[in-house]
Amino acid sequence: MSDLPEESFVSHLIELRNRLIRAVLALLVVFLCLMPFASTIYDLLAAPMMHALPQGTKMIATGVVAPFFVPIKVTLMAAFVIALPAILWQAWAFVAPGLYAHEKRLALPLVIASTILFLLGMAFCYFFVFGTVFKFIAAFAPKSITPAPDIEQYLSFVMTMFLAFGITFEVPIVVILLVKSGLVSIEKLKEARGYVIVGAFVVAAVVTPPDMTSQIMLALPMCILYEIGIIVARFMAPRESVTHQASSN
Repeated sequence: MSDLPEESFVSHLIELRNRLIRAVLALLVVFLCLMPFASTIYDLLAAPMMHALPQGTKMIATGVVAPFFVPIKVTLMAAFVIALPAILWQAWAFVAPGLYAHEKRLALPLVIASTILFLLGMAFCYFFVFGTVFKFIAAFAPKSITPAPDIEQYLSFVMTMFLAFGITFEVPIVVILLVKSGLVSIEKLKEARGYVIVGAFVVAAVVTPPDMTSQIMLALPMCILYEIGIIVARFMAPRESVTHQASSN
């Protein structure tokens, strides 16, 4: 009988290993399928910058192996985004057996919603924010300077912006979890609006380039998504919390 907990722990480790292997294989298969198009994928990522640069200007590579490794890194990022549903499915399949029925009903929609919101944040950044930011930088540059961005620095900047906007679009999920867990009431979230607005603009000022347009394009969605989170959380709040708020009103 004393061996049962140890056997259970080992079986969980084996299950975790198998799920990780399947997730890595899914990522590897997508990556290998995309490898022949690595240059094209990087060109798509660089398109917003190229449109903002003067006609005929190209990006540069200061590292010896940068022209090879940077497109591979971009392709790996694209492969991860495409394989994300399969990766999340493996994660869900591992944790689902240990969840109660009501936890499963909440966890799966939140996982799907958080994935979609993160991808929407990346898409919003690529299609709307990059064009504005790069045009501002190009217009601000003195006439005596010919901008020639380095591809490694460009990738680092893009990854930072993708991460910032992806996390920003997760605000409704955070609000819903705070309310659902009972840590914060909806009334408290409403009272914190002013602090959230100030915090959103502070974060935007730190993360984005120093132009007001890009800062607004990060801070404004954060505030709007905060309000959306409050609206959705109202329908998911614990019954006791809802009853208490109704009686107090």
